[in-house]
Amino acid sequence: MEWLFKFPQLDADFLLTIKRATDGSLRSLTRLYGDTIENFFYPLQQVLIFFEDIITGSPWPLVIVVLAGVAWFAARRWSVVAAVVGTLIAIGLLGLWQDAMKTISLVFTATVFSIALGMPLGIFMNRFQRVGAVIQTVLDVMQTMPPFVYLIPVVMLLGIGRVPGFIAVVIYAVPPIIRLTDLGIRLVDKEVLEAADAYGCSRGQKLWKVQMPLAMPTIMAGVNQTIMMALGMVVIASMIGVQGLGLNVLQAIANQYFTQGIFNGFAIVGIAIIFDRTSQAYGRRLQMRQATRA
Repeated sequence: MEWLFKFPQLDADFLLTIKRATDGSLRSLTRLYGDTIENFFYPLQQVLIFFEDIITGSPWPLVIVVLAGVAWFAARRWSVVAAVVGTLIAIGLLGLWQDAMKTISLVFTATVFSIALGMPLGIFMNRFQRVGAVIQTVLDVMQTMPPFVYLIPVVMLLGIGRVPGFIAVVIYAVPPIIRLTDLGIRLVDKEVLEAADAYGCSRGQKLWKVQMPLAMPTIMAGVNQTIMMALGMVVIASMIGVQGLGLNVLQAIANQYFTQGIFNGFAIVGIAIIFDRTSQAYGRRLQMRQATRA
């Protein structure tokens, strides 16, 4: 009766052979094409350095004014602006300004790349349903895979540093914008599409002048989720050398510095609140605008 309590499995030597073959292939790929891969991603590294230098090298009053201006543009509410300014001042008073700016620069860059990659893929999913079903399965795997797993292949191929951390962040954060772009387009009222067809709109005109504007509130919800996931992954990516608040949290855990962990955790929460409230407020504005037009 032992077979009832011990699940049958493949031969241990066979599994070991598969694992060794897979890991050996990745190591061989790294040895043969390591320099080529690094050269391919060199422009990306320069972009990351450029944005980080701009944000960390700017005077702190200018950064606060710019972020407050973005909050006002998105929300049109002084309460949101006051929350953004107050959070940034609190982060600065705790001595975490430079680390916070590094984290913001990486989250901003990862979000821009995720949107640039995710929106076209979401449109593609909507246009080609069969291919979209395959992409949907891939997204399911990406969203259920433990985030630590993403660090393994990028470290094997690129080592440690900003570029592998950035790639891991984008892979982890891009699924929501893809899904909600597809969902937003699918939720557009069929009567509106029929009216567009009656006016003689081409597929491209119907997409960019009808579907995308009406889907934008849903897409903004995807942008919000992408930002939150990028911020969460930035902390995990500190394990492979990504600088910022996440690295401070990792050091606090390793050295059991409770206060350092609390302060940096507060800063991360503050940044999350800034991005979340601003993007949500902009999404609500878009919804109200669409409701007014309707």
